[in-house]
Amino acid sequence: MADEPHNLDPQHTTTPVVAPGLTFASVTDKISSIVLKRKTPIWWFAGFAISFILFQLLLLTITQLLFVGIGLWGINIPVAWGMDILNFVWWIGIGHAGTLISAILLLLRQQWRTSINRFAEAMTLFAVAQAGMYPIMHLGRPWLAYWLFPYPNTMGIWPQFRSPLMWDVFAVSTYATVSAMFWFVGLIPDFATLRDRAKSKPWQILYGLLAMGWRGSARHWHRYEMAYLLLAGLATPLVLSVHTIVSFDFAVGVLPGWHATIFPPYFVAGAIYAGFAMVLLLTIPLRKLYGLQGFITMRHMHNMAKVMLATGLIVGYGYVMEAFFGWYSGNRFERFMIWNRMHGPYAEYYWALIVCNIVTPQFLWIKRVRSNLLVLWLISIVVSIGMWLERFVIVVTSLHRDFLPSSWGQYQPSMWDWTMFIGTIGFFFTLLFLFIRFLPMISIFEMRTILPEAEVEE
Repeated sequence: MADEPHNLDPQHTTTPVVAPGLTFASVTDKISSIVLKRKTPIWWFAGFAISFILFQLLLLTITQLLFVGIGLWGINIPVAWGMDILNFVWWIGIGHAGTLISAILLLLRQQWRTSINRFAEAMTLFAVAQAGMYPIMHLGRPWLAYWLFPYPNTMGIWPQFRSPLMWDVFAVSTYATVSAMFWFVGLIPDFATLRDRAKSKPWQILYGLLAMGWRGSARHWHRYEMAYLLLAGLATPLVLSVHTIVSFDFAVGVLPGWHATIFPPYFVAGAIYAGFAMVLLLTIPLRKLYGLQGFITMRHMHNMAKVMLATGLIVGYGYVMEAFFGWYSGNRFERFMIWNRMHGPYAEYYWALIVCNIVTPQFLWIKRVRSNLLVLWLISIVVSIGMWLERFVIVVTSLHRDFLPSSWGQYQPSMWDWTMFIGTIGFFFTLLFLFIRFLPMISIFEMRTILPEAEVEE
């Protein structure tokens, strides 16, 4: 899977964002044909079938939870948080790359975002959908989830606004809402393109409704650009605030290993790290299967690998500082927590995450590694596993050894913990397969705006 690294050097300032030879017509035809004309490939049906089967596993687990309760999970005393909270944080982290690529890079006028922003935005929504299920299921009585919102009620019972868990509700719901609006607004011009090119009347009506009367007039473009920039401005602070607030679930606690001021920036960097790893993990196969090398060039791969390397270094710095705080604080509980992570019953998880998140990404310093797509794809898998292990270590190792030895315990995920996690992965890929089949995975109109003038057809 090594590609054309010698043709597109990301260090060269004149490197095109797209491959030479693309025109308005070829961009529109290539992207829209994936949705409208191309016969659905066999691998799509196979992948969708596997994902849908795993999605049924999620539905089975949720049904069992509703009838039996969260005692199905492996959580206990003292580990009252287990795979539910760590999977919640993991999925929220994956959803960060989409908003970063879409909003922050848009405001910074980074044209290389154009080929991957639509796909990353969809990934954000699907990941947040998986994350949102865990807190609701953890309530025990999920049908009363509306109690978390300050709705007008005659009893005057309000949520505990001093709880960081309540902050999560508002942060994640706001993030999901703004991300969904940002994604949909960006799709409106492309819906109009699909409406005009669709041959079937039902698809013309459906895409026409989604296009909301778009005609491409100067007034439409002016209002569109204003709305898009406004939503980008709203989404940008959310990238930093959402995972900061998620980190407060731990940082405002008094347990050793949680009560640390470094958690907010450390969690944000880790979220972007995991998010870009997932973008690479999904983009590399799709680029090959759909022949999108002209749109997603090696420059995109190099840039995403560099962002992953930079955020990985920040995460590594966070690990070092955690160990330093444990030693320098003089707090015997903090020192024991660090020793327990390195030598305790979960030591293999800790050293595995060090290898996955610190050692493995160092290969990205080498240009030859960044240019080999198979190696880059494997590194993305390793980083995704490492970030899951990081959340496991943070949650479990601080809870299973409390201040009192009499309250110590062990945590072992149950079968239902794994079925729900695997089921959310299936749900995520089910939505992803539907997205790439029925919606343009690359922004048509934005790709046309970055074409070199010499290649644009008059």
